Amino acid sequence: MPSVGAPLSAAPVRRGFVEIVEGQVHYREAGTPVPGRAPLVLLHASPGSAKALEPLLRALGAHRHVIAPDTLGNGDSPPPARGQREIAYFADAHRRALEALGIERFDLYGTHTGANTGCQLPTGHPERVRPHIVDGIGLYSEQEQAEMLERYVPKVGVDQNGSQFHLIWTFVRDAYLFWPWYRKDAAHRRPTGLPDADTLHDKVVEVLKAARTFHIPYQAALAFDKRGRLPLVRVPTLVTCAADDMLFEYLEGVQALMPAAQCATHRGMASPETVALFERFLDGVG
Repeated sequence: MPSVGAPLSAAPVRRGFVEIVEGQVHYREAGTPVPGRAPLVLLHASPGSAKALEPLLRALGAHRHVIAPDTLGNGDSPPPARGQREIAYFADAHRRALEALGIERFDLYGTHTGANTGCQLPTGHPERVRPHIVDGIGLYSEQEQAEMLERYVPKVGVDQNGSQFHLIWTFVRDAYLFWPWYRKDAAHRRPTGLPDADTLHDKVVEVLKAARTFHIPYQAALAFDKRGRLPLVRVPTLVTCAADDMLFEYLEGVQALMPAAQCATHRGMASPETVALFERFLDGVG
């Protein structure tokens, strides 16, 4: 994601924690409750944390209350409970954290891993979710899925030589350069290039925080049965993706699984046109 400074009219980002059984879930929020507008929940991609969603928090928080939790096993949130490796579990953990904050019904946005979790929430708890935005979600063949589960998420060991620092730096950097990141040849080179140094550093730091556990929700998303679950989403949905996103190639197939959904391409999360697209959809449905 490109680095974006907060415009003068943007809402400041606040941070907090809320207690659930697993521990204190960390979240970022912006804006304040607005009569007639439900809170908007943002679910982040892997690897990393909700810090990557700060441009959306600032922009959308100018007109509504927006909250973005760190998924269990990511950022500053606690690890998942032992043995829990299904998207349904991570979705329910978000529900419990939001409930502890007094949020029972909400609009929903999810990107990549967050989009997988987001598609579980309205099927498991349709009474909770109002409008729903799915921003970039992979729809892999059985062969692709098996390969991704085997190779995409690196196994990080923490040692006294600090090998975890180099491994995570390389993994995060190369995911900007290649798709998938481990196929480092011209045929798999992404056209976007690296973000600025500050953005790359910040993302690496967020992944390092969860070096022992970030792979768990990541692999849950890779294993998620999208073809079985997406057709079950019944709430109003916008299926979208940035044209330069590595998951853009799957957009048409995702829409086919959700024929009632609206569909649109956007220019990147930080784009004013993207923010306007999301606001039009949320306000039109709401």
